[in-house]
Amino acid sequence: MTKDDTQGPTTLVEFAHAPLTPLRPDNATELVADFIETARQDDCAGLADLVSADNGLQAFLGAAFDLSPFLRDAIRRRPDILQNLIDRSVEDRLADILTDIGDAAQGSDSEGDLMRSLRLLKGEAHALLAFMELAGRASARSTVVHLSKLADACIAAAIDFLLVETHDKGKIKLPDRAAPGRGSGLVVLGMGKLGAFELNFSSDIDLILFVDVDAPAILDRLDATDLFSRLARRLVRILQDRTEHGYVFRTDLRLRPDPGSTPLAIPTEAALNYYEGRGQNWERAAMIKARPLAGDIEAGEAFLAELTPYIWRKYMDFAAIADVHSIKRQIHAHKGHGEIAVKGHNVKLGRGGIREIEFFVQTQQLIAGGRFRELRGRQTVAMLGALAERGWITTDARDALARQYWFLRDVEHAIQMIADEQSHTLPEDDEGLRRIALMMGFTDEAEFSQTFRASLQLVESHYAALFETAPELSRGVGNLVFTGDVDDPDTMQTLSELGFERPSDIARLIRTWHFGRYRATQSAEARERLTELTPALLEAFGQTQRADEAILRFDEFLKGLPAGIQLFSLFQSNPSLLKLLATIMGAAPRLAQIITRRPHVFDGLLDPGLLSELPNKAYLSERLEGFLTGVELHEELLDRLRIFAAEQKFLIGIRLLSGAIDHRRAGKAFSDLADLAISVALKAVEDEFAQRHGRVLGGRVVIVGMGKLGSRELTAGSDVDLILLYEHDAEADESDGEKPLAPSHYFSRLTQRLIAAVSAPTAEGVLYELDLRLRPSGNKGPVATHVEAFRKYQRQEAWTWEHMALTRARVIAGDETLAKSVDDDIAAVLVAPCDAAKVFDDAAEMRKLIETEKPPRDIWDVKLVPGGLIDLEFIAQVATLTGGIDEGRFSPSTVETLQHLSSDFCDGHIREELVSAHDLYTSLTQILRLSLTGPFEPDDVPPGLADILLRTTDLPDLKVLEAHLKETSKAVSAHFKKIVRA
Repeated sequence: MTKDDTQGPTTLVEFAHAPLTPLRPDNATELVADFIETARQDDCAGLADLVSADNGLQAFLGAAFDLSPFLRDAIRRRPDILQNLIDRSVEDRLADILTDIGDAAQGSDSEGDLMRSLRLLKGEAHALLAFMELAGRASARSTVVHLSKLADACIAAAIDFLLVETHDKGKIKLPDRAAPGRGSGLVVLGMGKLGAFELNFSSDIDLILFVDVDAPAILDRLDATDLFSRLARRLVRILQDRTEHGYVFRTDLRLRPDPGSTPLAIPTEAALNYYEGRGQNWERAAMIKARPLAGDIEAGEAFLAELTPYIWRKYMDFAAIADVHSIKRQIHAHKGHGEIAVKGHNVKLGRGGIREIEFFVQTQQLIAGGRFRELRGRQTVAMLGALAERGWITTDARDALARQYWFLRDVEHAIQMIADEQSHTLPEDDEGLRRIALMMGFTDEAEFSQTFRASLQLVESHYAALFETAPELSRGVGNLVFTGDVDDPDTMQTLSELGFERPSDIARLIRTWHFGRYRATQSAEARERLTELTPALLEAFGQTQRADEAILRFDEFLKGLPAGIQLFSLFQSNPSLLKLLATIMGAAPRLAQIITRRPHVFDGLLDPGLLSELPNKAYLSERLEGFLTGVELHEELLDRLRIFAAEQKFLIGIRLLSGAIDHRRAGKAFSDLADLAISVALKAVEDEFAQRHGRVLGGRVVIVGMGKLGSRELTAGSDVDLILLYEHDAEADESDGEKPLAPSHYFSRLTQRLIAAVSAPTAEGVLYELDLRLRPSGNKGPVATHVEAFRKYQRQEAWTWEHMALTRARVIAGDETLAKSVDDDIAAVLVAPCDAAKVFDDAAEMRKLIETEKPPRDIWDVKLVPGGLIDLEFIAQVATLTGGIDEGRFSPSTVETLQHLSSDFCDGHIREELVSAHDLYTSLTQILRLSLTGPFEPDDVPPGLADILLRTTDLPDLKVLEAHLKETSKAVSAHFKKIVRA
């Protein structure tokens, strides 16, 4: 479907001509029939008659409701949204909505009235814009402007209301009550996409509030900061709090200077001092899009004018250039490294995505905007044009990137129009992908996938080329001479400038490579390739915080390689891979250890499909089966299993670090790998054990995964929590082998063999560290438990904490029939009636005990910190046990449980905050567990690791991330107290 922003006015009847195809035609027919009935009941008979009489309109609305649950629910609640379009155009109604929002500031008697008006008007506009995009009457190009103007109007209305109320209470004296912002001293800057008029369909809005304490309205300069900070809190509540009418916009104030320690409204003088003295380049980049949009517009313009020399420097010193390079490194240009997966791809942050285009434009603006005023604009596509005019990019690059930018924004809107969620990730299943395809007017998911992949590849190729062809910023690599035994003085100088503290030692190391003393460098061709690669390699390692340490790790890796030509060639054709390796060596000691001890794991990077293939269970199973083909001996099979698991853990980690998968997919992949490995190990141990001891009549075994394995949130460093359950025929007295054993003894010995097979160290390392303490009666109970004993224990004897642990249980291996029975038993225990008050009390008491016995190290200890992961897990577990989940939504996954907390258990706003907090914590946990062997030290973070953390959380700076953690943990802690401890 071609989306056209230039068509004439759009009334309801125009929608009848839109060729929109539903995902499920039967459901679409049913939904539109239900809507007609709802419209009649809600006094919208004219609308009901019109839809009933127009088959085209029925077809469009049915398809729209089927494809977008958000639209279905919005229109079911308010049929009048469409009734308004019978005799007027969408464009006219949207213009009226903006006027009505402005009037709401003066027409509302209370904050509650204003909140209701804003939510109803914004909800109507949101639905209309969704209909326009689905009908092909508008594209993201126009929708982002409408959404930004809508946000502007809502923010301005809230600010005007608050200023007038504050004036009426005598706390300020407005020069003009009819124009409250003028002279008020309150500066509201819209940042990011809002500032650039590029807001996406379900976007948060980023604001910074400043106060000019010398403004005419200010009565007490000393009180102004506190006064306006309190007003800022109310602004956030007006816009963000969920009520029965929804919310207006999720609001974020974290882009202000040093958000962890500054008030919500900062005096302009203090802000100017901060930016000029301590401001960082990411803050300069953020200020490019800043726009005064409410409050004292004149004061806002004056403030930005004073910031001009800070944002737009005429001359770039070397430190500033290096910092810009650091900003650029936060997004990898994976040039030419394999296909790009469509399912599960992040349209915003993934390879070839929206952020790559935005980052390039902003970094070039930072570099050149000081000299060329025409490069100081806020809008991405307009600035692509300006860059092309100045000759910084080709016209082909401009046209291609502009076209793909708007195509990707259309995809982003389709994703968000499904459920009005701030998501940028394409579905991972065929049906979900087909839904997106149909929303965008494609015939099926295959056609969409082909177009989407081509778009990403085009962006990726231009993105990489843009950085290569942009004017040279660095001084380049100087002399690098490693012949003979004497250090070349110029080479020592170059190595020092690149960041190495012991240049003489580094030179000696490199001479070792070039003298062919390692197997990987014995051939002349390998040494030749390595010589060509050395400048880029030294530059990549020099950009890590501990360059000497990183290159020593690389040397250990090189020492263990059986050959080098293929790897050196891979690095030459994929510079991003070399940077990734440097990042690992400098920033991820855990992964570096794996590489240096087992260089063969790096072989997986030679697979061209590595980053495009999702490491799901089917993918891993297929590769495991191939890896074990032909293996017959028991010990050899277990060693091969260790090799496979180590390599796949490494490759999952590489995908996570490179941004090919996100933290949720990584957790599932690590868990799927453990499921498969333990399942194969169990089968192997059962077969080997049976050779000596035979089998028990009717004997069947299952393994129940608990903890993070059960919830499919395993990390690279997680132990594995298991329970082994068995059953056998009642008449079985002993096994039938050469050395028979009684059933209980048989299954206990079998379990001990399994523990040894999985966790005993061999030359190939450990498969997994196992923990069986969650079995009935803990360490006091037998290592293997009869199913009947398990059922009885869980129903009659288990403590609350054991039932809480059981909420994350799932069978991961063993006999399929018994597995189904055990899963049913677990579900029955969890839905059984319970003493809810006792569950809440016990959970609160347990959390208190953990807090006392295991206090957190610092705010980065996201598991133990008050308001951290444990609180979220406890909330999910308590909700499961007390019926606080939507019907039919039971899941061992913590995040899925949080997503489906019922409205009786907590309101929608709290639910969203809990899910967001879980995403934040688990994304950090996945990266840090993958990278580090010890605790995270915020004052000593390698730049590569910092870049990955910031890219993963989509935040600009570690201080902002730390402030966000504090804010998040504080909110979760408050919710925990309200929900669990109340």
